Amino acid sequence: MYFEILCGIVTVIVLLYYYFTSNYNFWKLHGVRGPQPIPIFGTFKDVMLAKKFLGDYLKEVYNDYKEEAMIGIYHKKTPILILKDPDLIKDVLIKDFSAFSDRGAKNISEKTDPLSQHIFNLDTKRWRIIRTRLSPVFTTSKIREMFFLISKCANQLDKYVEKLTSKDKLIECRELATMYTTDVIGTCAFGIEMDALSDEGNEFRRIGKQVFNHTWNVIIRNEIRQSIPWLYDILGNFLPHLEHHTFYTRLTVENMNYREANNIVKHDFIDTLRELRNHPDKVRDIDLTDSFLASQAYSFFIAGFETSASTISYALYELALNQQIQNKLHEEINQAYLKHGDITYENIKELIYLDKVVKETLRKHTPSPLLMRQSTTNYNFNGTKVSIPKGQKVWIPIYAIQRDPSIYPEPDVFDPERFSEEAVQTRHAMYYLPFGDGPRNCIGLRFANYQTKLGLIKILQKYKFETCEKTDIPYTNKPNTNLLTPINGITLKISKIDCV
Repeated sequence: MYFEILCGIVTVIVLLYYYFTSNYNFWKLHGVRGPQPIPIFGTFKDVMLAKKFLGDYLKEVYNDYKEEAMIGIYHKKTPILILKDPDLIKDVLIKDFSAFSDRGAKNISEKTDPLSQHIFNLDTKRWRIIRTRLSPVFTTSKIREMFFLISKCANQLDKYVEKLTSKDKLIECRELATMYTTDVIGTCAFGIEMDALSDEGNEFRRIGKQVFNHTWNVIIRNEIRQSIPWLYDILGNFLPHLEHHTFYTRLTVENMNYREANNIVKHDFIDTLRELRNHPDKVRDIDLTDSFLASQAYSFFIAGFETSASTISYALYELALNQQIQNKLHEEINQAYLKHGDITYENIKELIYLDKVVKETLRKHTPSPLLMRQSTTNYNFNGTKVSIPKGQKVWIPIYAIQRDPSIYPEPDVFDPERFSEEAVQTRHAMYYLPFGDGPRNCIGLRFANYQTKLGLIKILQKYKFETCEKTDIPYTNKPNTNLLTPINGITLKISKIDCV
C-alpha cells in the first residue's frame, strides 16, 4: 500500500513538473535567446514574489542580452517575446499593426470583473468600434473647450498649495498631484466637481487609491484569474465585486440617467456614452450593458488621474534635485505671464522648456514599464529567421529602452535638452514611447499633456520645491504594482517665491 501511495505521489509530481515545464523549450526552438526558466515561476520569480518591480526586472533582462534584437522569457509557462530592435518595434506598432492589433488581455468578464471590458482590454473588433466613437471627445476643439475646466482645477490647486505653505508643511507630491488630477478628470469626464483638493476624505480619491492598492486579496484574485480562469469564472458567482466596481458603475449610470431625465447636455465623455446607449445600432456586435459603458468611463478616470499625477510628482522631484533647471523653468513661466497675462490653450505651446521638462520626466519615469501586444496571425519578423504563431504575446520594454545608456547617455541624469529639436532628430522614434505609438496609442495623450502642464505651471510660478530629510534619494520602486511607484512616496519641502 505504501509503495502504491509513493508511486501515486511520484506520478503527481512528474505530471505537475511536465505541466509547468513542457513549454520551456519554446524559445530555443524558435531561435531566440533568453534566461533559463524554473518550474511554476518561469523567469518571473522575483516579480511574482513581490521582490522586484516589473520594470526593473525587464531592465535587467534587457541589459543582460545587450546584443540581441529580441529576448524570450516565460511568465510561469507562457512564452513572452521582448522586442528591443526599434525597426521591429515599429513594425509591430505601426507598419504591421493589423498583425498585432490585440493587447493580449484575457478573462474579460462582465460577471466576475464588470469593469474589465474597457477600451484598453477589448479585442480588435470591439476596440476599433469603441475607439472610433470615443475619439471625438479628444479632438482639438473638445480639448480647447476643456482647457478652461482644467485651468479652473489648476487654480484650486494653487489655492490648496498656498494653504500648505502658510502652515510650513512638507508636501507628499504624489498625493497632492492625484487630488488635482482627480478633480480634473471628474470635471472634464463626468461633469462633476470632485472637490478632492478641499475634502481630504473625498470618496473619489479614496476609491481611486483602492484601484492601485494591490492588497493580497487583489493579488490572489488576479493570480487565480490568470492561472485558472475557469475556476475564477465559477468563483465569480460567489465572490463580491470589489468596491470600485460598484462605485464607478453606479456613478456612470446615475449620471447618464440624471442627464437623460433632466435634458442636460454637456458634450463630454458621459454624453458620448449616452449617445452610444441611445443608438445601439451604431455599435453593432457590442452588448451595451451598464457595466460595459461604465468600463469606458472607468478607464478614462483611472488612466487620466494616475499617469498624469505620476508625471507631475516625478517632475517636481527632479526639479527639487536640479535647482538650476527649476529656476530656468520658473523664469519661462514668469515670462509667459508677463507677455500674455494668463496661460491659454494657444499660448501654452510657447513654453518650450516646460515641454522638454515634461518629456524628460516621462523618459526617465515613464508610468507604465511596457507596451503589450499579441499577434493575431502567424508572423515572420523582417530581417530575421524568427517566426511566431498566432496568439503570441509580445512586450516592448519602454522603461528599459528609455534608460538605455547607448540611447540616452547617463540615463539617470535629468536633462531636458535631450528633447531639443536637434537631439530628437538623432534618435529613432521608437526609442521614446511613454504613450505608445500607432493606431492603438493612448487615446487621451493630448488631454494628459495639457492637464500635466497646467498643474506644473500653477505651482511652479509661485512656489519653490526642495529636497528634505524625508526625500528618498534615490527612491525605490514599489514591487507589487504594475505602474512606476516610489515605495515611500515623494516628500518635498515647499516655499513661496516672487512671481509676476
